Amino acid sequence: MVKFPQILCIGSVLWDVIGRSASHMRQGSDVPGHITRLPGGVAANIAMTFARFGMTPSLLSAVGRDPEGDELAAACETLGCNTAYLYRSEDLPTDRYMAVEGANGLIAAIADAHSLERAGARILQPLRDGTLGSAEAPFTGIVALDGNLTEFLLDEVSRDPALAKADLRIAPASPGKAERLMPFLRTSRGTLYVNLEEAGLLCQTRFTSAPEAAARLVERGAARAVVTNGGDAACDATPDGLIAERPPEVLVTRVTGAGDTFMAAHIVAEMHDTTRDEALTLALTAAAQYVSGDIPS
Repeated sequence: MVKFPQILCIGSVLWDVIGRSASHMRQGSDVPGHITRLPGGVAANIAMTFARFGMTPSLLSAVGRDPEGDELAAACETLGCNTAYLYRSEDLPTDRYMAVEGANGLIAAIADAHSLERAGARILQPLRDGTLGSAEAPFTGIVALDGNLTEFLLDEVSRDPALAKADLRIAPASPGKAERLMPFLRTSRGTLYVNLEEAGLLCQTRFTSAPEAAARLVERGAARAVVTNGGDAACDATPDGLIAERPPEVLVTRVTGAGDTFMAAHIVAEMHDTTRDEALTLALTAAAQYVSGDIPS
């Protein structure tokens, strides 16, 4: 009998290179600020938030066998994440993400996550060969999954017998990849964590509020949809109804990673048997603390 980890985080694990300035910025701005390089990627950000809550998440991703990859794996371990199941590629470089943030929010970002996409199903091997699970003995814990995987692989995951008993929690990596989550609408699997723009892309329309968006996602097949909308009300919807709540008002000092923090905090809250209302409150509070800088990166 396989002894399963409690939490798996599947998706991008890479270096985040973030330039931040206290100035308002526009195209062509050249301003003073600070540049940091930290372990990042949606899966890693979620995993590190789990670790801050005392969990020991395991990462499933692709990381190169280059110096950057060795350093990244070591940094993730130091931050409380289990990297034993990473696919370490000999010929694919370690992925990177670069963003510029100003006082007026995210200005621009580029995700160089091609290695994860090229690795494909190889990152899921531990879930299929009996190491963490198999079709005969499915993984039964929580799986936090991000949309940096290809739509073909996400479709496989939505129907994979090795994950048939898993508690799937799914987020797009960015609005540009939101439509990759369509398989989970078709199969009515898992909980979708999206922002208002991403919900609109999945539903091929525009929404003015999170409750409207979450309700439409459920109508289109989502088993559950949790939709955020910046400083406006967020919503948690299922076929049995919806709840909505506004986040605390804070001074925003950063935005990259806020959605990942919200998602992880929401999952941890539910692991402690909170009500849906309580879980939404705790997640919004954690995300507000993060964007204000009260929670370290």
